[in-house]
Amino acid sequence: MILVVRTSHIIRCSVFTGVMSAHPKLMDLLDDTVPGIGTYEDFNTIDWVREKSKDRDRHREITNKSKQSTVALLFSISDAFSGWLLMLFIGLMSGALAGGIDIAAHWMTDLKEGVCLNGFWFNHEHCCWASNETTFQERDKCPQWKSWAELMVGVSEGPGLYVLNYFMYMCWALLFAFLTVILVRAFAPYACGSGIPEIKTILSGFIIRGYLGKWTLIIKTITLVLAVSSGLSLGKEGPLVHVACCCANILCHFFTKYRRNEAKRREVLSAASAVGVSVAFGAPIGGVLFSLEEVSYYFPLKTLWRSFFAALVAAFTLRSINPFGNSRLVLFYVEFHTPWHLLELIPFVLLGIFGGLWGAFFIRANIAWCRLRKNTCLGHYPVLEVVVVTLLTAFLAFPIEYTRMSSSELISELFNDCGLLDSSKLCGYTSNSGSASGSVNATAANGLGARLAGPDLYTAMWQLALALLLKMIFTVVTFGMKVPSGLFIPSMAVGAIAGRLLGVCMEQLAIRHHEGDIFRGWCSPGADCITPGLYAMVGAAACLGGVTRMTVSLVVIMFELTGGLEYIVPLMAAAMTSKWVADALGRESIYEAHIRLNGYPFLEAKEEFRHKTLATDVMRPRRGDPLLSVLTESGMTVEEVERLITDTTYSGFPVVISQQSPRLVGFVLRRDLVISLENARRNQEGVVSMSPILFTECDPPMSPSAPPAVKLHSILDLSPFTVTVHTPMEIVVDIFRKLGLRQCLVIQNGRLLGIITKKDILKHMAQMANRDPDSILFN
Repeated sequence: MILVVRTSHIIRCSVFTGVMSAHPKLMDLLDDTVPGIGTYEDFNTIDWVREKSKDRDRHREITNKSKQSTVALLFSISDAFSGWLLMLFIGLMSGALAGGIDIAAHWMTDLKEGVCLNGFWFNHEHCCWASNETTFQERDKCPQWKSWAELMVGVSEGPGLYVLNYFMYMCWALLFAFLTVILVRAFAPYACGSGIPEIKTILSGFIIRGYLGKWTLIIKTITLVLAVSSGLSLGKEGPLVHVACCCANILCHFFTKYRRNEAKRREVLSAASAVGVSVAFGAPIGGVLFSLEEVSYYFPLKTLWRSFFAALVAAFTLRSINPFGNSRLVLFYVEFHTPWHLLELIPFVLLGIFGGLWGAFFIRANIAWCRLRKNTCLGHYPVLEVVVVTLLTAFLAFPIEYTRMSSSELISELFNDCGLLDSSKLCGYTSNSGSASGSVNATAANGLGARLAGPDLYTAMWQLALALLLKMIFTVVTFGMKVPSGLFIPSMAVGAIAGRLLGVCMEQLAIRHHEGDIFRGWCSPGADCITPGLYAMVGAAACLGGVTRMTVSLVVIMFELTGGLEYIVPLMAAAMTSKWVADALGRESIYEAHIRLNGYPFLEAKEEFRHKTLATDVMRPRRGDPLLSVLTESGMTVEEVERLITDTTYSGFPVVISQQSPRLVGFVLRRDLVISLENARRNQEGVVSMSPILFTECDPPMSPSAPPAVKLHSILDLSPFTVTVHTPMEIVVDIFRKLGLRQCLVIQNGRLLGIITKKDILKHMAQMANRDPDSILFN
């Protein structure tokens, strides 16, 4: 690689020192900053090198001025502190919004089944808290809470009540889903989906105007509550990352150094991603690791500290709001007390295998469904699709207790470790003392019969098996619809159901064969042999890991959920197994698959480039192509440059000495060129179409009658990155990934031969992987 710094134009300026014209002083357009210079158009990639250079220059100037006066010193201190202040505001705003979303979603989910007579704003649980007639065994039943059928008919029992409640449940679900898709389509189309694939792309340097704007924030916050309340198989955790990033982007506009620098803004967005996971799971450390492992493209050490601070503030804010009324940050916080046994690693690994298989299946099935939606008439009717899927989901979900409840409540139920007073069917154990089986009688005699499965537990098992099948199908179909939809909770629900089923089976095996060689010593009177809730937690981690391919951050998130260091090894075993199995069947996570499906220009750092191609194989122009469009440092007129801009769509142009001597001088961006020419025509006196364009610092000889020249040296990048024609493409790809380049010029002995853009690299990589190279949206 060669870093070109041209000095020949300075030497050539000496030729003109003896020839001074009487022409008025040339105008340098950047003596005073021209609005718009240095900004980017929509659907373009930022220049990381230029942005970081701008920030270093700004910081150097502030530091130098701080030594000259007290006011400048105070300004320097405030500038250094502004990043922490911004993190504080992001944490407060995101935590408050997350608390409001949790409270509203919980209330509206219960609204589908009934209403509280003491106050319609109470959800089911809060309504029954104040009742003196509530028993512990039936704590969800109280006279203050009425189902819709009871309110309409006036009686609490009868054959028609079930049908009426069924009908009202479906009506509310359809209303919530319909409002969601209508609001998204009418006001903020970018509010649909999870948002994480787009945020990964934005953090890599891509510009998507409006994706993190105020309307997207408002509509996503409202529709996220409606979508979760509708009962669709989706979660709010992924969209909360999008909400937090919207908050960060809006707040960045109040701080000059983040408003004017796209690279600095992306550091803030990386921290906001950590905030989103922190408020979604009540896991500030896991949120920081999630941002580092999964979404961030550029993550310096100071961003790590600020992410931690912002996640801490957000978690504290959410804890202060206490949305679930249990002094916890999440609905499914649990604590286990029974230790696990070494041989249990075998079923934990089996759950990891299941999670990897589920992840690979889900990604392929969901991408196939989304591609079908994209390429057929199905994509033209998003409202109809949402209504039909909601109708089917509500129709099939209501009869089964475990699909009727929200996914968060289901996970909480599955994670729960049964106590003596639990009334759940999952805790439907019996002593079976009247059984004729000798082994069962022996079990009961040893005091272990209280954990033998009873009729309620068997009923719960087949209902869970049916719920597992429905969750898998509906999650595949739902993710990608035009509604806010997260994937964390549905994936965890699938894994938690599978884990609970396996945990109960293992528990019953251990109890019935407690004297066998395998299970000897596992069971003791008055204590649990096995904790089925732990299996649910491990299964949830395995399935989420299989879909997202997270490892370290996933284990930390699950550890923060349970508060038990003792269960890190099972979680690690399941997470790694699921990743290995899923990677063996397909290398992409669900987010990377959606990035590729949508054609976003994202260079994945995890994907290795192993092909033996050279820069000359990828650069443009190729044989048979038109010559490369270039500018010369002098000799071109305003009219010629404007015609070149009109006839091409390139994002920038190389500048050479002349057409006859194509030695590289620098590179100029199209947007900067357009703005500078418009500014010159508007503000510089005498500029006409025949005015010469100069990219040099010197004053060339001109006749007094000639029109004034437009001097554009200040917008010229004198040190563009260059490679030779023989540079291996694996090195070029590495340069683009690690430096975040937009383009790289190809030279040979100083002569410009071609250009390689990010689009060219993405197309080449797609072609090498036997994919469609024209599927890249990048412009």
